[in-house]
Amino acid sequence: MKKITSLLTAVLFSLAIFAGSDEGEMYKINTEKSTIFWTGKKITGEHTGKLSIKSGTVEVVNGKPVSASFDIDMNSIIVTDIEDAGTNQKLVGHLKSDDFFGVNSFPTGKFEATSFTEIKGASGREANYTIKGKLTLKGKSQEIEFNALVALKGSGLVSNGSAQFDRTKHDIRYGSGTFFDNLGDRAIYDDIELSFVLSATK
Repeated sequence: MKKITSLLTAVLFSLAIFAGSDEGEMYKINTEKSTIFWTGKKITGEHTGKLSIKSGTVEVVNGKPVSASFDIDMNSIIVTDIEDAGTNQKLVGHLKSDDFFGVNSFPTGKFEATSFTEIKGASGREANYTIKGKLTLKGKSQEIEFNALVALKGSGLVSNGSAQFDRTKHDIRYGSGTFFDNLGDRAIYDDIELSFVLSATK
């Protein structure tokens, strides 16, 4: 009886260890070291700027990312390509208005990564994952896909990459040639380009 009990205990202990190896580890995003950069283009040029991340996590299982989620502070939007303070703030105010991101009603955006697929042959600083996820702005969501580098070292995680999204799918139609005619050189392209650097720790 003692042998059976000891054997059962050993089996259960082994199963517990095996199960534990598949448990996810959560990495918390360091908002001070993480930034989203944006570029919006129009017929006559482009504007660039930044956004801050409010909070977020990345789940890692067996040394590989499996999911991620972070909230974007839409009130943090800034413009980086206009030096004149008055003109700069005029554009920031317009971007925060209902013509664009409507931050009074929608102060927080969100991105949720639903899958990470390894890119075979990636090395060094090359993107090593294809990430699929859902971007939510102004209460409307769209699926996006992009490549990014995700690297783990010790208790830390870093990531960088670039993506783009169609602003009109978030009901941001101001200056869009898709919805308005005769805009001429006032037309603004629908796609907004993003790049990001993320830092996270356990």
